[in-house]
Amino acid sequence: MNDQLTMVCHVVAMPYPGRSHINAVMNLCKQLSSRVKYDILITFVVTEEWFGLIGSDPKPDSIRFATIPNVVPSEHVRANQFADFFEAAATKLEAPFEELLDRLHGPPVRAIIADSLMAWPIKVGHRRNIPVASFWPLSASMFSVLYHFDHFAQHGHYPVKLSV
Repeated sequence: MNDQLTMVCHVVAMPYPGRSHINAVMNLCKQLSSRVKYDILITFVVTEEWFGLIGSDPKPDSIRFATIPNVVPSEHVRANQFADFFEAAATKLEAPFEELLDRLHGPPVRAIIADSLMAWPIKVGHRRNIPVASFWPLSASMFSVLYHFDHFAQHGHYPVKLSV
């Protein structure tokens, strides 16, 4: 039995806690599980709130959900508190995620797929000697805007000066 567990590739997926990010990372996980020629187990990590929203969605048997506490503002008020939500996702999810890694049953984690909007999963992977694949679920144009953001400031396009 132990030999079978070590042959399974266990991947942990951590999306940013927003609908489009969760959908994109789940789609990647479904594609990965359908195309891999060996046994794979994907643990898809979401907050308890998000599990309540998507826990009954269909998924392959090779994907299981794991939850971390709701340490970010609720999805229902996120639009009104976006800065707080973004800050919480960048700082408050790391500790519960790492605690979850300690509690996972099954084969050892071989890789982490992390939403690129959060930098902390890379630190967690580095501390635990687990490779991390950073996944960008947004459009290429959004990546380009953020990648070149310093140029906006250099050329006086940011901050935006609106006249009324």
